[in-house]
Amino acid sequence: MKNILLIIQREYLTRVRKKSFIIMTVVGPLLIGVMYGLIFWAALSSIDQKKILIVDKSGLFSNKFKDSKEFKYQFITDDIDKAKKGFKGSGFDALVSIPENILENPAGVQIFAEKGVPLELQNRVEQSIESEVETIRLTEAGITKSVLENAKINIKSETISMEDGGEKKSSSGAATGIGYFCAFLIYISVFIYGAQVMRGIMEEKTSRIVEVIISSVKPFQLMIGKIIGVALVGLTQFTLWIVLSLGVMTIGGKVMGDKMMESQSAISQSQISNLPPDAQKMAREQMKSSGAPNIVPQEIIGALGTLPVATIIIGFLFYFLGGYLLYSAMFGAVGSAVDSDTDTQQFMLPITIPIIAAFVIAQFVIRDPNGSLAFWTSMIPFTSPIIMMVRIPFGVPAWQIILSITLLIGGFIFTTWVAARIYRVGILMYGKKVTWKEMMKWLFYKG
Repeated sequence: MKNILLIIQREYLTRVRKKSFIIMTVVGPLLIGVMYGLIFWAALSSIDQKKILIVDKSGLFSNKFKDSKEFKYQFITDDIDKAKKGFKGSGFDALVSIPENILENPAGVQIFAEKGVPLELQNRVEQSIESEVETIRLTEAGITKSVLENAKINIKSETISMEDGGEKKSSSGAATGIGYFCAFLIYISVFIYGAQVMRGIMEEKTSRIVEVIISSVKPFQLMIGKIIGVALVGLTQFTLWIVLSLGVMTIGGKVMGDKMMESQSAISQSQISNLPPDAQKMAREQMKSSGAPNIVPQEIIGALGTLPVATIIIGFLFYFLGGYLLYSAMFGAVGSAVDSDTDTQQFMLPITIPIIAAFVIAQFVIRDPNGSLAFWTSMIPFTSPIIMMVRIPFGVPAWQIILSITLLIGGFIFTTWVAARIYRVGILMYGKKVTWKEMMKWLFYKG
């Protein structure tokens, strides 16, 4: 046990003291924050006002298109063919042709542009025309637009879980987001830190340092020490990333808050201008009462409060470690059996298929977290770390979690035994191309 602890300490300290680890741990969240900040800033700052030329043969839409920060409209009385000839080089971004029989032929609208027509521009033109056509048809039917707006109502349901005989508020959106995020972290960590174990073993093997090391410790102790040491490195990095990311999000939220409020206000004013007078008044009063937009809306905070947070945190820690240990044992076995990265390709695919399959299956499990597919894949050790983390935020019976954990521990013990049998032979074998058949023989070598 003492030797294993020494190896764990060596692997952990060697990695966390590297400049690359310190730089990526500290700079990683900052780079992500800067990246999203630049994207957000560029998206808001690069919006140029689009100038649209309109030929309205119906005569119904004069002054019905309201100018905004994003769009500016100009009506002309020319024939559409003449307008198309003079459109190129006119400085306008689009030419809209509204036919005379627009009420009978709503599909007759045409939008011309020198290149492709942006989707937002197309949607804005179509919405403006649809709104006016609806108003005309409703007026002809004796129904005003304001009456129709007042008749609309948004239904917002409250989801309640009746698990264990009690009632508790739940949030499907929050459960889906948190479950998917935790599963994604486990998926990424298996590849990142599992590969670190494999490359670390390969480096020691090819440099012949391992020959000196195993003169003092058993191969199994060396493998377990490396796996656990790298796992602790991963937990340390994740913890620091979470803390630093929260700080970046808080600072970034304050910096970008005013910009977001200004942008949302401009968009809302543009949308309100297309409403009837009565509806415009109601919408502006609602905007004043709502105030500035929150970077983290209260609805999101309240939704997170409906989740089993303690179970999610404990479950994530266990399934992160369990999934990592299970797959890292196999990565370690591959690293001990080969001499170069190119030789790992034939062995990597069978190892990575289950974890990739689990991530794909998770997309379907989110839709039905209590179905038979979700249950069985959350019991299989090779897929349970990802699938169970998707299910836990929705609420999973305790007996299923216990059974899944028991099977995962059993799977880790079995894969570690297999990996150790391969490791003890492969770590001292050089210059030989290893096959699957050869590796199977190593399992039954005595000693």
